[in-house]
Amino acid sequence: MSKLAYAINLTIDGCCDHTKVNGSEDIHVYFTDLIRKFDLLVYGRKTYELMVPFWPDVARNRSGQTNAMNDFAQAFDSVDKIVFSRSLDKVEDKRSRIVRDGPQEAIGKLKQESGKNMLLGGVDFSSQLIALGLVDEFYFVVHPIVAGEGTRLLKGISLQEKLSLRLLESKVLPSGCMALHYVKHSTPLL
Repeated sequence: MSKLAYAINLTIDGCCDHTKVNGSEDIHVYFTDLIRKFDLLVYGRKTYELMVPFWPDVARNRSGQTNAMNDFAQAFDSVDKIVFSRSLDKVEDKRSRIVRDGPQEAIGKLKQESGKNMLLGGVDFSSQLIALGLVDEFYFVVHPIVAGEGTRLLKGISLQEKLSLRLLESKVLPSGCMALHYVKHSTPLL
């Protein structure tokens, strides 16, 4: 059975607005390595439109400001993507497809397929999938920044029950960011 993992950048005070964190070289290296572990990227419309066509264009033109950005773009561009949307007419990227079915059914079906480990990104759509209990693993990169404002994960979402996580790995990146890898814990942590 395949897994659905979620990855996000956060500030110390919990802001996950992409404009509030830095895109330093080590962040691109970390996410490049992470993307290479997955067979499918999963997005809602908003995040998909932030990522595409920007990163495929960087990959095609090698127009990133650093080699790490270009490597991230190449990794991103080489993975299949699905975008959940009822309003998007078409996708810009040849490796992307639109899914109009409800996420619970579609993700459930994808999890049954072998070799389709999925990486989820974004905030609003991802929060819905977390609330539905569909996310199995979490990758949080906590930046040493206090934003004081901005988008928060799970804003306006009520979880059926508290989500307990077990830390599998932690790593301090050269920029001072803390990369944390969690899995859902089957029993509540004390």
